[in-house]
Amino acid sequence: MKLTTRGHYSVKALLDLTLQPAYGPASVKAIAQRQDLPAPYLEKLLIELRRAGLVQSIRGVQGGYQLARSPASISLGQILEAVGESIDPLPRHSPDGSQAEDWVTFTVWNRLHQKLKESLYSISLEDLYFDARSWQAAQGEETSFVV
Repeated sequence: MKLTTRGHYSVKALLDLTLQPAYGPASVKAIAQRQDLPAPYLEKLLIELRRAGLVQSIRGVQGGYQLARSPASISLGQILEAVGESIDPLPRHSPDGSQAEDWVTFTVWNRLHQKLKESLYSISLEDLYFDARSWQAAQGEETSFVV
């Protein structure tokens, strides 16, 4: 599996939103500045994440985007799926019925795909947040961070 910038930026943006007091809203510009991301691209990703029900938009001067659910209930798999990331092992591949080796490798890749998918859906945004905080503490850093 190769993580594209779409997936990487989406995870960074949602991790940034976990830092907001009471998970309150943050503007696209503020998130983009903190995470060193291009704001127009980030806006498109946040719209996709909103459509998937992972964030919600708040209008007004104090508005922006905020998490739609608690970080514990948002999985890495949901984030990646929301922005169109694919973890399909062998797209449009069907094994050659006359070769046992082809069936065996096909089966192995499908099993690995299933394990990867299970892992991605078992890792929550809250897990990633605590991993980032643990790393920060080990580095002796303060509370703000760039993912």
